[in-house]
Amino acid sequence: MTKKAKRVIPGTTLFDGDMARKGYALNKMCFSFNSEENRQAFLADRDGYCAKYGLNEEQTKAVKDLNVLAMLAAGGNAYYIAKLGGIYKLDMQDVGAQQTGMTKEAFIAKLVEAGRA
Repeated sequence: MTKKAKRVIPGTTLFDGDMARKGYALNKMCFSFNSEENRQAFLADRDGYCAKYGLNEEQTKAVKDLNVLAMLAAGGNAYYIAKLGGIYKLDMQDVGAQQTGMTKEAFIAKLVEAGRA
């Protein structure tokens, strides 16, 4: 059986089966943030919490740096990553700004200009 060619969208990290497997530990950890107790445990010991879920070095660094693009590249799913962002009171406009390399204010202005805010 031949393997299907991966779809490529320049500038986009696609979340497919391979990325889901790669990011399983990261996404499982982020899902745990549904619990206030887990959010507090993470804030008390980020390294220990990442280790508890088996994050690799790349994932742990991305989490500690709050680098959304790096988390996506490490297999993170945007919906689960948003749970981590919520701990730091980040909203989707903060994330969008980071992904586009803009300030949050510039990103919001761009959304307003495009009629999406």
